[in-house]
Amino acid sequence: MERQSTKRYLIVEAMPDGGVQVHEMKKWCRLHPEQTPPGMSAATSGGDNSQRLRRGFEKMGWSVIETPTEVRIQRPGAAGQAEELLGDVTDDAEALPESSDDSESLADTVFHLERQLQEFIADNLESIPVNGKRLHLYSDGVSAGREYLTSSGRRIDILAVDDDGNFVVFELKRGEAPDKAIGQIASYMGWVSLNLARGKQVSGVIVARSINESLREAIAVVPNVSLFEYRLRFDLNAIGTAEAALPKESSAPAAG
Repeated sequence: MERQSTKRYLIVEAMPDGGVQVHEMKKWCRLHPEQTPPGMSAATSGGDNSQRLRRGFEKMGWSVIETPTEVRIQRPGAAGQAEELLGDVTDDAEALPESSDDSESLADTVFHLERQLQEFIADNLESIPVNGKRLHLYSDGVSAGREYLTSSGRRIDILAVDDDGNFVVFELKRGEAPDKAIGQIASYMGWVSLNLARGKQVSGVIVARSINESLREAIAVVPNVSLFEYRLRFDLNAIGTAEAALPKESSAPAAG
């Protein structure tokens, strides 16, 4: 009999920079017992089940949004931001029962992707030419160009410079880039122009899993912003079998 998939229960938290962080619900509750619904527990033994925890969050005023494979639980007022950023990006993966050990590892793999994307791009900037020029991370001697902190408290995903000293601002989205990404990157570019550039050019790059048509149209009037879509590839390479790894018996003839 085919096993029926169940939904994953997730806590979605809005971040000051306009992004979101996503956590497996029970793991989050165990790390933050003071924010768990009163009288409830996510303990691995004897704790409340996911449905009861969900109802507890709803009574606390948290919003709940369901997709075909997930239940996203968010603080009051955070639902709109989270849905615009997440969309149905995590629904591409097959849902696993929350009781399965694979459930949390799958969620970690999906939702940490933006950080992994950031690390990959930062580590490979020299092989990603923008405007025909090679890039490297910007550094002011105190902070490097990863999650560069602005004076307004926001963080630029990646801040790079080319060999001529021109600046390139990267805005990364793990799923589909929302329309407001153009406004976000324009704001970061403006800050760099006013505070760091000193007459140098400032360009922007939006990297996302997919770029929608309206965002493609928007950059028609913002010529210094480029759009990139990333693709992931997963390969398996066979390295042999247990039998092949065993030492072969000697074929030398026995002494007479």
